[in-house]
Amino acid sequence: MLTQTIFPVTYSTLACEALQRQILPLFGVGPVVQCHFWNRGLSDIYLVETLTARYVLRISHTHWRTKSETEFELELLNYLKRCGVPVSAPLHATDGNLFVEIRAPEGFRYAALFPYAPGRIPIGDLSVKQGYKLGEAVAHLHEAAAEFYSCAHRQPLSLEYLLDESFGVIEPYLRFRSEDLAYLRSTIDQIKNRLCDLPQRSPYWTICWGDPHSGNVHFTADNQLTLFDFDQCGYGWRAFEMAKFLQVSIRTGIARKVRDAFFQGYQSRQVLTPLELETLQPFTQAAHLWNWCIALEASKIHSCSRLDEYFFMSRLQQLKMLQTPEWQLF
Repeated sequence: MLTQTIFPVTYSTLACEALQRQILPLFGVGPVVQCHFWNRGLSDIYLVETLTARYVLRISHTHWRTKSETEFELELLNYLKRCGVPVSAPLHATDGNLFVEIRAPEGFRYAALFPYAPGRIPIGDLSVKQGYKLGEAVAHLHEAAAEFYSCAHRQPLSLEYLLDESFGVIEPYLRFRSEDLAYLRSTIDQIKNRLCDLPQRSPYWTICWGDPHSGNVHFTADNQLTLFDFDQCGYGWRAFEMAKFLQVSIRTGIARKVRDAFFQGYQSRQVLTPLELETLQPFTQAAHLWNWCIALEASKIHSCSRLDEYFFMSRLQQLKMLQTPEWQLF
């Protein structure tokens, strides 16, 4: 027997032809020659070509960002662009809004259109010079974002969010591994104890990009850069931003000299206090836990097939490595 109602879905892939016909004309960029589905991450990314330019169409997932959170991010990007921060800022739709609302089978999703960032992701990862320039750009971002205001709401990158909520997502997967679960609880308590004295005020507290790494920046041939992918942005500690860069860099094997250049570039504009430098290790552990949580949440849309023994053991081992005195040795 066939059901007569539309079956509920967790996620749908929106058709390129329909986006080209119904959504892209609302941004007034002219006739679209091609629209390709490019990548599924925390949002869906489509590459768009007109007769004169290339664009990136980003469509939110219902499980990740609300309408208000999307509005906050897009307003922030336009503000940062006006302040001279090298970000890819969204275009306005013909009605003046920064996004178009789409009624998808799973709920409302939000489409934003960006100019294609000039250049490309660094080949072979960041050079020392590129690491320095990226650090400078992140410091510039923090300076400018300190004056930003929006009526829209964005989830702060607080300890409750990064640690407690992440633990709530991870815990069910470890419910039959009591020793690992106890270790995770103990580690989170230790992280909180090491971070409890960090003030939640300027200059320590600002708006963070949330995902600073080489995959989210394009460099031109003369090393001019453009930052993009602010899906994880929010109010948070600038020390956490630096630790998020370390967490991704250590996991992907970026050389120590490049990581050091990133910090040198940052501190050429903003000097981290001794207290902030002391928090880098526990914040890197917090970033690792948050990344773990995001991967588990995303598996509901991408695939659960990789959530095997290796997935959990490798993340537990990485967390243990980040607790050692040699966590930044290589």
